[in-house]
Amino acid sequence: MTSLSSLSDSHFVLFGLPEQFAIDADSLDHAYRTVQAQVHPDRFAAAGDAQKRVAMQWATRANEAYQTLRDPLKRAKYLLHLRGVDVGAEDNTAMEPAFLMQQMEWREAIEDAVHAKNVDALDALSGELRDDERARLAKLAALIDSGSNQPAAEAVRQLMFIERVAAEIETQIERLEG
Repeated sequence: MTSLSSLSDSHFVLFGLPEQFAIDADSLDHAYRTVQAQVHPDRFAAAGDAQKRVAMQWATRANEAYQTLRDPLKRAKYLLHLRGVDVGAEDNTAMEPAFLMQQMEWREAIEDAVHAKNVDALDALSGELRDDERARLAKLAALIDSGSNQPAAEAVRQLMFIERVAAEIETQIERLEG
């Protein structure tokens, strides 16, 4: 474990990746496997308790870092956190009016489809949400990589809402099909 520096290093430093939104998934996977090979607790089965604990801390740290960096929304929130920007998802619900209108339309479409027991309409809405999410993630990448932190924070909040709506749609589809 000598090539690893500090448990408090950023996720990017841990995996030797540039601190930016756009990351190469193959490079992330390779870096993760490399770190895991160094710190996997099985390698320390014959070691003392202290070494086993340290290995477990590193393995846990690597897993958490990997899960954060491989998910675009978590990666965006993490990058903003590193820059001292609080996304404020819990207490900042201010969003642009057009997005608020879109939210209401999505909610109404879900209600209508559920009331009509129309799984196809829910599937179509789910597809629409995923398309919107992809477009917003591309914009988010540009905002983060250009240092536009506050607009990026709002984009993250919007994407978090979209994820919640998509999960609600999936729940309703399962309920209607079950």
